[in-house]
Amino acid sequence: MLTDRYGRRITYLRISVTDRCNLRCVYCMPNEGIPWQSHTSILSYEEIARVVEAAAALGVNEVRLTGGEPLVRRNLPELVRLIAAVPGIEDISLTTNGLLLEEMAAELAAAGLKRINISLDTLSPEKYARLTRGGDLGKVWRGIEAAEKAGLSPIKLNTVALRGINDDELLDQARLTLTHPWHVRFIELMPVKNQLSWGPGFPAPETMFMPIQEILALLAPLDLEPMPQKEGSGPALEFKPRGAPGRVGIISPIGKKFCENCNRLRLTADGQLRPCLLSDEEVSVVPALREAGDLVSLIERVIELKPLGHELEGQVYPSGRCMMQIGG
Repeated sequence: MLTDRYGRRITYLRISVTDRCNLRCVYCMPNEGIPWQSHTSILSYEEIARVVEAAAALGVNEVRLTGGEPLVRRNLPELVRLIAAVPGIEDISLTTNGLLLEEMAAELAAAGLKRINISLDTLSPEKYARLTRGGDLGKVWRGIEAAEKAGLSPIKLNTVALRGINDDELLDQARLTLTHPWHVRFIELMPVKNQLSWGPGFPAPETMFMPIQEILALLAPLDLEPMPQKEGSGPALEFKPRGAPGRVGIISPIGKKFCENCNRLRLTADGQLRPCLLSDEEVSVVPALREAGDLVSLIERVIELKPLGHELEGQVYPSGRCMMQIGG
């Protein structure tokens, strides 16, 4: 059992397989873009699998693949197969923008993928194109349909709540749970290298933050019933709208700080283990991978670096990487 110095069990590893993406979402990528990692600097699938094996030996049983956009990396189902074969790994999931799911959902499910999260910040095709700097919402809906057909369940739709941008749609998005067994999750905007202007037509970033209390007020017509939180279930507070087959979740790093239940580590595409999403501290696994080092001991040392919580309330913001370089 892997436990940090505050008594939190660490059972979850998020792995960014690439920093590249086929979208340019305004809250995720800076307006000026970012320099991509070279192909030689990112971990191979075999190296990623070795990190998973070491983490599983310490009690990690859940892996989530992220990006950038993970589906732009070639042969991703092969990585899913490698991870699914690791003893102790019970669950493999994926966070994606959904643009390539229509073509890949069935193969991913066959390789061992269990669940999927899809970013969906708006129901408006025009607004979607604006927020993503050019994305096609129709392709995302076809990807959702393909994921359902492939048996990936539950499907979770992730929405970053933005005052003045999509706050007029949050109730309609939550109402998707009334007719589908989906989990619609609203995420507070996190200040991760996105505090500067997002470009013409967008409000100032600091005015767009919506705390959990404001989100819940907008969703009041759904008569939400709180769901019990299970240990290791992640940071989302979950609710069930009356009579709905689906669920509503809210991820609130600021309005209702979730750090006390953090059960995760993050591995970046270039091999940096991060003990906290909202801190710049990271430790490279590359020397241990390529010089026959002790990965298990390295992971144990990184766990010791996990802070009690982030320091956003003191305006201490991560500045080293933007969100798409971390994997969220």
